[in-house]
Amino acid sequence: METLTHTGLLWLLPTLYLVCFSGLTYAFLLALRDGLESYERVYSEQTARQFADIFFFIPPRRIRDLAWTAAVASFLIFFFLTGDFKTVAGLLRGVFIGVLAGLAALALPRWYLAFLKQRRLRIFNEQLVDALMTMSSALRAGSSIAQTFEHLVRQNQPPISQEFDLFLQQTRIGVKFEDALVNLEKRVKSEDLTLMIRSIEIARQTGGNLTEVFDKIASVIRERIRIQGRIRTLTSQGRMQGIVVGLLPVALVFALFLLDPAMMTAFFTSSAGILTGCLALALEIIGALLIRKILRIDI
Repeated sequence: METLTHTGLLWLLPTLYLVCFSGLTYAFLLALRDGLESYERVYSEQTARQFADIFFFIPPRRIRDLAWTAAVASFLIFFFLTGDFKTVAGLLRGVFIGVLAGLAALALPRWYLAFLKQRRLRIFNEQLVDALMTMSSALRAGSSIAQTFEHLVRQNQPPISQEFDLFLQQTRIGVKFEDALVNLEKRVKSEDLTLMIRSIEIARQTGGNLTEVFDKIASVIRERIRIQGRIRTLTSQGRMQGIVVGLLPVALVFALFLLDPAMMTAFFTSSAGILTGCLALALEIIGALLIRKILRIDI
């Protein structure tokens, strides 16, 4: 009887540990699922809203599905390229690199969005020069500022026609002219447009000559675009050198993995190899940030 009681106590402790561990694991998985669902919802809604700001309408669910598909595909590709099932080190290496690639792919919609917004802003600023000249000519012909905007929408192509058309729609549904200008400024986030809007507000309050102001603003923007193009031309070689120097160590690591996988596996599974890899990655990031800081010249 005592033996059975002792045996039951021996089984009771592991069983209690198992129940506690299972409960904690279940609670952790539930919290992780809730966190992922919340992140997916906020991420997809914010990204879809930002895409809508540039008149690129994509359902939030589609953005979420594309992001997760790209993340899973990147994880599998890099896992099978860099990992293996023969050793624990190879498995962990594949999982680590695959997770990094998956996280990078998960951020692709935001990176693509930043690229689209930057390109759209550049096109908008280039169109704004001709738009200011058109508005100046329309004002000289006797048109009001609202009629000038309508003429601007009819005569121009996106993105400037889309932004000013939305501005006119807001004024038609009862939004104040000043508030619609503020919304336009917040939506586009262009320094040149801000300069134009401030000129319109000052002229409306003081009764200034908008035609002369628009002509001067157009000449300033045109000169700024010319200088920015010149700067991009002069710094193109530096940008290319930064890209080549930054990608060279990565290409070298992949080439050595293909030529001698055993040597590279032993290197990256050792403490010295891991420390060297982390140091090299940190130096790569610092170098990229320094080159970007040097080449980015604000006008």
